[in-house]
Amino acid sequence: MLHKYLIVVAVIGLCTACATAPVRRSTSHDIQQGKASWYGPGFHGRKTASGERFNQKDLTAAHRTLPFGTMVKVTNLHNGKTVTVRINDRGPYGKGRIIDLSKAAAKEIDMIRKGVVPVEITILEF
Repeated sequence: MLHKYLIVVAVIGLCTACATAPVRRSTSHDIQQGKASWYGPGFHGRKTASGERFNQKDLTAAHRTLPFGTMVKVTNLHNGKTVTVRINDRGPYGKGRIIDLSKAAAKEIDMIRKGVVPVEITILEF
C-alpha cells in the first residue's frame, strides 16, 4: 500500500514540476490603431520606467498601459512593414500617439525619416 502511495505522490510531483504558466495569446480585441513615434539618441543609456536601461538598438517600445514585457506586433499602415517589440517603458505623451518605438524598431518599419506614422499594434502575448 505504501508503495502505491509513493508512486502516486511521485507522479503528481512530476506533473506539477513540468507545468508552466499559461501564456496569454492575442485575440481580436488586442488590436489598436493610432500613431507611432520613435525615440533614441537622447534617451540611450537612461533608465526606462521598467528599471532597465534604454538601448536604442533593441526592439523595444513605450506604451501607456500595457504591462512591461508584453510582446506587440507593430504594422506601419503606410507600407505594411511589421516589427515585434517588447514593452519596457511608459509613453508616448504626444497627442494621438499610442506607441513610442526604439530607433531600431522604427528602422525596421521604415519610419525614421517621417518620425510619426499611422500604425496598428497587435498584442501577441503578455
